[in-house]
Amino acid sequence: MADILIKEVQDGIADLFKEKPGLVEPPYVNVNKASVLQSARDFHDSNIVKEKPEECIQTITKLLYLQNNTSQQLLPVEATEVFFGITKLFVSNDAKLRRMVYVVLKELYLLCDPSDVIIITSCLTKDMTCDVDLYRANALRVLVRIIDSAMLGAIERYVKQAIVHKSSIVASSALVSSLFLFQRSAENASIVKRWIGEVTQAMESPNAMVQFHATQLFYTIKSNDRLAVSKFVQKYSGIVTDSFSSVYKVKSKIKSPLAMVCLIRYAGKLLHEEVTEGRAAPDASIMSATELCTVGYRFLESCLRHESEMVSFEAAKTICMLPTQAAEVIFPAFSVLQLSLSSMKPAVRLACVKLLFGVASLHPNMVARFNEGLEALIGDSNRLVGTLAMMTLLKTGTESSMDRLLKSMSAFFYQIAEEYKIMVVQSLERLCVTFPSKSRIVIGFLSRFLREEGGFAYKKTIVESIVSLMGKVPELREMSLLCLCEFIEDCEFVSLSTEILHILGENGPKSSSPSRYVRFIYNRCILETAIVRAAAVSALSKFAACCPDLRRAILPLLTSCLQDENDETRDRAAIAIHVLEELVSADHSVATSNIDGKDNYTSGDEEHDDGMEINDGITSSQESMVRDVLASKLPISFDVLTKRLAAYRELPGAMQDPEPLTLTALPIVQDTSFKSTVHQLASRSCGENETPEIPDTTDLNKGIIDPSAVIYSIPEFSSFGRVFRSCAPIPLTESESEYVVTCIKHILDKHIILQFVVQNTIEDQRLENICVETHTDSSFFETAGELPAKSISYGATASCFTILERDQDLSQLATTTFHCELKFTVISVDPETDEDLSDPLDEEYPLENLEIYVADFVAKDIVPDFRHAWESLGTSNETLQKFGLAEKTISNAVNDVIDCLGMQTCDGTSNVVHPGAKQHMIHLCGTFCGNVRVLARCQIGFSGIRDNVNSPKIVLKMAIRSESSLISRLLMDSIC
Repeated sequence: MADILIKEVQDGIADLFKEKPGLVEPPYVNVNKASVLQSARDFHDSNIVKEKPEECIQTITKLLYLQNNTSQQLLPVEATEVFFGITKLFVSNDAKLRRMVYVVLKELYLLCDPSDVIIITSCLTKDMTCDVDLYRANALRVLVRIIDSAMLGAIERYVKQAIVHKSSIVASSALVSSLFLFQRSAENASIVKRWIGEVTQAMESPNAMVQFHATQLFYTIKSNDRLAVSKFVQKYSGIVTDSFSSVYKVKSKIKSPLAMVCLIRYAGKLLHEEVTEGRAAPDASIMSATELCTVGYRFLESCLRHESEMVSFEAAKTICMLPTQAAEVIFPAFSVLQLSLSSMKPAVRLACVKLLFGVASLHPNMVARFNEGLEALIGDSNRLVGTLAMMTLLKTGTESSMDRLLKSMSAFFYQIAEEYKIMVVQSLERLCVTFPSKSRIVIGFLSRFLREEGGFAYKKTIVESIVSLMGKVPELREMSLLCLCEFIEDCEFVSLSTEILHILGENGPKSSSPSRYVRFIYNRCILETAIVRAAAVSALSKFAACCPDLRRAILPLLTSCLQDENDETRDRAAIAIHVLEELVSADHSVATSNIDGKDNYTSGDEEHDDGMEINDGITSSQESMVRDVLASKLPISFDVLTKRLAAYRELPGAMQDPEPLTLTALPIVQDTSFKSTVHQLASRSCGENETPEIPDTTDLNKGIIDPSAVIYSIPEFSSFGRVFRSCAPIPLTESESEYVVTCIKHILDKHIILQFVVQNTIEDQRLENICVETHTDSSFFETAGELPAKSISYGATASCFTILERDQDLSQLATTTFHCELKFTVISVDPETDEDLSDPLDEEYPLENLEIYVADFVAKDIVPDFRHAWESLGTSNETLQKFGLAEKTISNAVNDVIDCLGMQTCDGTSNVVHPGAKQHMIHLCGTFCGNVRVLARCQIGFSGIRDNVNSPKIVLKMAIRSESSLISRLLMDSIC
């Protein structure tokens, strides 16, 4: 029996090494560059070219293989030699060889010198004017890649003729080549624009592909002319309006489905612009607010009945993506989506489900009619279709159907990839917010999958969802913390373990039974890596600081950590023990004295001040000290602290200051960093906000240039003190003007330094004694001095400065306009030798006006706990006001309010407004000049009042608190 088994194993191993039939080695896998270059020399032999074109085709094929699939790519010298040989192949009339010549020319021209490439243009021009349509089309495609704008004028006549050629191959090639030329350079674009008549004529072609390419080229040429685009859409849509505002349909001139898809997209873009620019409201009036809205929407509605499935679905998608909250606007598209949902084509089903997923965010009740079809798609062979169907059902399902969905999801979850699992987890989180009664079921569901196999991104998403739900549904805290404790018992990801230990340290002491979590945390002090052990020690320290009853039990656990081999772990344990031992000994002495009959309690009539002992023998100041050392958060992030320390080192004499360094002494550095806790699924095609890409913060502080460093490097400014903040550069001229000027406003305690960065773009001039003269009618600012730039040669950049002294009475601060004028001495020079050719001549150059806003005196900042900071400021310096805003959308209003105040969003709020939202809340934080903390709460939403064009007005309700009532009022008035 054993011999038989051994024989079978040997035969099986032998079969593995046998050559299997059907596995053919690629024909050019062993091709050698030297042999191919040798074969390419045959291109110069006209007899071989004419009699054996197959050999030339094989050589060209090998050249293309070498260039695209191997590391044996041609050198520029070799490519030039081959390129000259290929020019000899035009003597052959073999069609296959000629097509290979066109292909290889497009590959090799990039490697050759442009002066050598020009020699091929005569051959290509000859082919472009021949009688063979195949040669004309391909020659034109190659020629436009080689020529420049100067040569384009010479062949312009031939290209225009090709655009209107009766052959569809030639016309399409000419249109595609024109599109390539237009996008290649501005000089080419100016020439292509002259062909608009031929492009319009090509739109009438009976060939579908020619119509498609002509539509694309026409829109590309006219894309910056909104009126021309709107007329183009109205002309080819087949929708006509008369003087009585009647709408009727005529036969469309476009037969190509692809061209119709393009036209639908252009119409959708125009309707978006009608809403964003205020000519139509984001409601049902988008169907008839303007003539363009009427024509555009009726065109989209008519395309729903188009015979092409591609066109009808594109129309349905465009209607669903219109910026409107009115259900009657998108309702006509549902008939198309109902048919697409049951299509036999997987691509159509995927597109339909993806679109419904986006629409469900705005109109869940309307999408609920598709629930039956969506449930049938959960088991679709395409896993992405099933995933999106499940996520859509989680948005549209009722509370009674959730149990059935979660049950079917258990089996479904094991069949999909991790990226799809992440999407489902994010949808489950939103489900808990919608139906809080199902939260415990969902937490248990997530906890089960958290303990199973999975990658880092998948596990991190589950942890973030559990933590987010813990904050939104407080009743889930106990259950969520226990789930996280069980997960870290067998977690292979260090970063997740440390994050969970931090969460336990923050939330565990606030639970009803903190002691149940101590065991899980201490296990990490024994069984984990050094980083996790250090995090576990910090978590235990927080429990001891916040839970007096657990101190005696936790102190021996921390003492055992003093023997740890890691320095960080030992140091954290030593600090915690040193702080806690004093409290434990004080508590023990009081207990002993009580046993001896020496009562230390005071009478009930006596009041205790902050230093008086409380009933356990520990003063409140001691308790506060322990919490500050072991359990309090750093008031700023480490990234911001690093930046502020770096800025402090740039201050003149800062390192020699004998005063102790405190956080309040550090310069303010605007914090623009962000943290994303829950990544939302986004897709432009389904109408949801696109998820911002999270930048890699590993090198966040590398290469950062402090704009105020230039101020500290100038001795004349040393007496002005440190810079509070530096504003973003403001252009005062066009980027194409002779002298490019930008201004950076540096805000100081008593001064404002205007840094004007000047660039000279005139080749034969040198500028000297450059300064910017400013004038204003306001008495709040007064010019205290100027520091001109000495000289600026061609292409160089230099800075000149204007010093403004401001009134210290902030009650007069308001938006101030400065009239600016660039003054300098110009000298004509020889561009080659840089020698002076003329005497100095005084010149003046007008600049755009410069404005100084109240927001310029506010630095963006972040508080770790907005609610606590808001309550600590109190209502004594609070300012409340209500405004009516002129903006048409909430998103624009939110951004404008943030810009007016110059503050940073915080406390989990942002400037991203959910599509279809009726109102939006933001919390803002900043620091006014003089280190005055300012906080604001803003609620922006639609009111019931409508304006003259029947659009709902946007109302802002805002409250501002600060340490000064004057500053609160200044910022409130800046909104007006």
